[in-house]
Amino acid sequence: MEAGKKLNSNEKINKLKILDYIGNFKRNNFSKNRLKNYFWAYLLIFPTVAGLGVFYIGAFFQNLYYSFTNLGAFGRYNFIGLDNYSRLISDPEVYQTLINTFKYTMLVVPLTVGISILVATLLNSKIKGIGIYRTLYFLPAVTMPAAVAMVWRWLFNGRIGLINYLLSLIGITGPAWIADPRFAMFALVIVSVWMGIGFNMIILLAGLQGISKNYYEAASIDGAGPVKQFFSITLPVLSPTIFFVVVMSLINAFQTFELIFLMIGKESMAIDKTKTIVYLFYRHAFEWHDKGYAAAIAVLIFAIILIFTVVQMALQKKWVHYE
Repeated sequence: MEAGKKLNSNEKINKLKILDYIGNFKRNNFSKNRLKNYFWAYLLIFPTVAGLGVFYIGAFFQNLYYSFTNLGAFGRYNFIGLDNYSRLISDPEVYQTLINTFKYTMLVVPLTVGISILVATLLNSKIKGIGIYRTLYFLPAVTMPAAVAMVWRWLFNGRIGLINYLLSLIGITGPAWIADPRFAMFALVIVSVWMGIGFNMIILLAGLQGISKNYYEAASIDGAGPVKQFFSITLPVLSPTIFFVVVMSLINAFQTFELIFLMIGKESMAIDKTKTIVYLFYRHAFEWHDKGYAAAIAVLIFAIILIFTVVQMALQKKWVHYE
């Protein structure tokens, strides 16, 4: 009997040892597989991280350093401290370009986002040729800004432009859109809104297609019409996507340069009323070779965009609804 009990206890001990060994083996295997997965994951994202580090993060700190120097055309510079920033504060051209930039941004962003929501909602319905409509709206977003600017510059031409010709057919004398300081900003806004709708529409369309149809069915049972459903269901549920679109639109609007450079031109009478802070940065950096001062302007642009983004992140808690 005692021998049998010893045998049974030995068998139990051996089983426990075997189970413990299997458990350790699985844990070691799991940790090895996890390390292997981590290795390949980090290896695959390394080129992107390296590119961001060198061309974005590294370039940012290099620009920040240059903003404290008098870097010129031939790469020679001396450390001058806060001289560029004190010059920035007292420069009237900086204030004029900031006014132009804010005016342009406040016109473009609400119009672009509002029209994009409307277009995305319409293109989310079942209509014939929906793919063609979506492609046509998205085409401006993938067209090169230089090509867009050249086409619209011809359309807005005061003497031979198509827009003024069409206006003349109904007895209206069109203005010199891109040469008149009173109308040049509005011409830029029209083109920018036209270009921005496609990209925003695609993002908003993806958000709309993620809304459950059960919400609309329940609202229809309660007697809510399409308009009430749009304001009570679509907008609240779509608010995170709208928030993303607003942030991206504001950043893009604040960095506008190509349209002004190609449509208006530095010799135009309207340039003073349309040039933005990024355009001023370009002139100091590449035309006047005052790169140290241009670096300070770039830091100012970064600071303003950062402040706008932080404010939007704080305010989004009041109107963005996450499910």
